[in-house]
Amino acid sequence: MNKNNNEIFVLEDYEGDFSYKKNKSNLNITFNRIAFIYFIFFMISIIYSIKVFYLGSLNSKTKVEKFLPIKKNYRADILDNNGDFIAKAVITQTAGINPNLIIDEKKFLIKLQILFPYEDFKKIKEKIKKKKYFRFKKELTHNQIEELRLLGDKSIRFEEQITRLYPHENLFSHIIGQIDDGNNGVSGIEKYFDYELKTRKEPLQLTVDTDVQFLIREELIKFQEIFQYIGSAAILMNVNNGEILSMVSLPDFNLNKRENIKDVNYINRATKGVYELGSVFKTFTIAAALNEELIEPDTEFKDLPKKIKCAGRNIGEYDDKIPVDLTVEQILVRSGNIGSIRIGQKVGKEKFKSFLENIGVLNKIEFDIEEVGQPITSRWGKCKLATSSYGHGITTTPLQLVKGYSVITNGGYDIKPTLVKNSLKKKENKKRILKAKVSEKINSILRKVVSTKEGTAGFANVEGYEVGGKTGTADKVKNGRYTKDKINSFVSIFPTSKPKYVLLILLDEPIPSKEYVYHYRDDRKPYKGNWRNTAGWTSVEIAGKIIEKIGPILATKYIEVN
Repeated sequence: MNKNNNEIFVLEDYEGDFSYKKNKSNLNITFNRIAFIYFIFFMISIIYSIKVFYLGSLNSKTKVEKFLPIKKNYRADILDNNGDFIAKAVITQTAGINPNLIIDEKKFLIKLQILFPYEDFKKIKEKIKKKKYFRFKKELTHNQIEELRLLGDKSIRFEEQITRLYPHENLFSHIIGQIDDGNNGVSGIEKYFDYELKTRKEPLQLTVDTDVQFLIREELIKFQEIFQYIGSAAILMNVNNGEILSMVSLPDFNLNKRENIKDVNYINRATKGVYELGSVFKTFTIAAALNEELIEPDTEFKDLPKKIKCAGRNIGEYDDKIPVDLTVEQILVRSGNIGSIRIGQKVGKEKFKSFLENIGVLNKIEFDIEEVGQPITSRWGKCKLATSSYGHGITTTPLQLVKGYSVITNGGYDIKPTLVKNSLKKKENKKRILKAKVSEKINSILRKVVSTKEGTAGFANVEGYEVGGKTGTADKVKNGRYTKDKINSFVSIFPTSKPKYVLLILLDEPIPSKEYVYHYRDDRKPYKGNWRNTAGWTSVEIAGKIIEKIGPILATKYIEVN
């Protein structure tokens, strides 16, 4: 034993076993204590690893779910007839505010106002006072999301939402319609096909052509400055299958803004507007008589009076220069009122009313959007028959007018106007509802309305397209009374030798232009200024300009579907 170095060595001899122990600074360390400490560190390591693994997997799931489709809010895209997008669904971030979690309202609003200076903070304050959660800002950019997160305010909550994007903004507003914040359709195609858009996997394809729609809308907007009308409508439809290539109603609205529009001037005039349309009904009167085989185009009506009385009121010609002796063809070409009445009287009220019902003009039409007007009905008598024969005192919608013109010019076959490609619709066999020769005779007369100097639609005589048609000018009814304001319309068919398209142009309260220069399509010199507020000087001029622009597209892109 040595004590000098403070170390103690002990040698013990027990039955031949040797044992060695070393103590330093009076500290005893054993194997059991080391094992215990190692065990503690091992358990802490295991717990920490499990926690890291759990949090990592949770974060991973969150990221994956963020990019998964929101099945309950899914909405199919909408395409035009060329496969181009006109409505597309995308996932966007929305910021909401829970007023109950705001600590300092004043500071909170100041911070928000710095980030979003153009928001209506008066309304935001009102919503905060209600102490209910509300959505503050939709369709956030990545920068806006980061800026809001940096505020570190618990009252701000982020949501994923389906957002509908409309790349053409106003172009298809009355056709497509809108959806609400809950992804439910509230108007137009979005509403009528709400279930299909939420459940179908493939896009919904429409019949409309974006290029044609754009050109027609541009012309209506341009002439709005010239003729100062409060609104207008245009429909271009295939007369043989009812497919609508374009349907425009002005004024329109930007679908991306999702505004709650209450102004009645934004009505869809093409489908919802119900109007007296004037002389465009004269074509129906003659078609009804031809179908009953009561007349032929060369049938003469002699000694027609200049005026007749109906319910104590005088009915006269719009133009005193109209002769008293006219054939059926001349009555339509020159738009004679008295001659049309005489033809209507030959048909009779029951047969004439039945004819209008058969071609789809009188009863409410079934269509691909719910915004459809109901023609006003009234009791038919002798006076009603007389006025209806030349388009006075009888109403319909522009959509029903183009259907009626399609039937009387396509060979007498019934068609159903549509905005949707046939994939969603049952194929129906074409049903003839008029006699075969009616269309051939009517088309020939409609061509002369446009092509002859006696006709009322010479400005639409675009070379190469064989345009035919009929003008209509009517006094507008307001609060049950006729006014001096006009509804001017022109229905054109082309080519008349084998009709493919019907084009309607309707102007609501146009005003004659004293500065506009008219360029005739024959040998006549240009004419500046006009005092006549009739369709021949307004709607016809616009239709001619439109056909010049869309004609080449229709001729090269589309083939007639029989």
